Amino acid sequence: MNGRTRESLRIVRLANFVTPVSGGLRTALRHLGAGYLAAGHRPVLVVPGERRSEQETEQGLVVTLPGPVLPGSGGYRLLTDRRAVVAELTRLSPDRLEVSDRTTLRWTGGWARRHGVRSVMVSHESAAGVLGTWGLPGPPATFAADRLNRATARAYDTVVCTTDWAAAEFRRLGVPNLARAPLGVDLDALRPLPAPARAYERARYAEPGQVLLVLCSRLSAEKRPERAIDALADLRARRLPAVLVVAGTGPLRDRLAARAERLRLPVRFLGHVSRREALARLLGCADVVLAPGPVETFGLAAMEALACGTPVAVSRSSALPGLIGLAGVAAADTRGGFAAAVRELLARPEEARRAAARAQAERYGWPAAVAAFLAAHGASNSSRMEEGCDEHARHRA
Repeated sequence: MNGRTRESLRIVRLANFVTPVSGGLRTALRHLGAGYLAAGHRPVLVVPGERRSEQETEQGLVVTLPGPVLPGSGGYRLLTDRRAVVAELTRLSPDRLEVSDRTTLRWTGGWARRHGVRSVMVSHESAAGVLGTWGLPGPPATFAADRLNRATARAYDTVVCTTDWAAAEFRRLGVPNLARAPLGVDLDALRPLPAPARAYERARYAEPGQVLLVLCSRLSAEKRPERAIDALADLRARRLPAVLVVAGTGPLRDRLAARAERLRLPVRFLGHVSRREALARLLGCADVVLAPGPVETFGLAAMEALACGTPVAVSRSSALPGLIGLAGVAAADTRGGFAAAVRELLARPEEARRAAARAQAERYGWPAAVAAFLAAHGASNSSRMEEGCDEHARHRA
């Protein structure tokens, strides 16, 4: 245990594919780190960046190591220098290792085992689903995913999946060291807007009588943002006066904008919305939020929309149908699928659908998520965190 007590563990977390300004993984890492810190542990996050840096933050120490940009990814960087990563791990001397990348960082499981460090790999996606979005057909994708998942399970003491959907491909292989730990949503910062504030905010984006749709997503191939454009085109062809606001950026941004202009569709691209308050107001004033990504696991943007009291239309191929309950609709992955889901949601009374959205989000607070991740690490919880979980449970009751 490197001289430290069981009650205070140094939990070193490695992650790739983390954007510097936004993204569900970045948000999850921040909340988990803050939770570990509040529980009395010493979290350290190691991520790739342009240059080396260290900074004490609300989620503990964040170390950035130089890493190249992944071509065509829109800015994702990777920890590719193994010697630099090993040197950092040796310097940090972790009690626990948590890794969020089962492709290029899987080798770290072997390092942890050789050094007597208990390790956890967090599976944030379906491997078969991701391979499918890259164009690999069904059977070859399943075969490749099975090989990857078996290797992952062998390399780490525990594999953590955030949804049953993500865990299914491991269960099919009979993986014995599988754990479930859901992610959460910030229920305090993200709340429904009062009706007057909602009307004021939506007037910035839509005229009276128009339907306001919002897509909050990274604009990259695996997120399928073009389906939001398709849905808007379908709705307007059916004479529903819908408009679309897109929050987010990525490699497909220019292509999507050109497509919307060509089809003469009312689409407004906001780019990255940096202020959480502004994003909460946008999500809270929408009529429906779209989450078209077919390989979403927890789908943080969709859950944040629910927390803001806005129903969601989600891909039926993703994990989200099992998470949204009656607060949304699972859409077919077709041109008209999301348009049909939007129409179904709009047919419900507004206050009822907004109340259902918030009620569903309240099932997923961060204190319970942090407790589940710490349990996967075999780490203790402080009284502060236990009180937070108890309060969350009372709130749900």
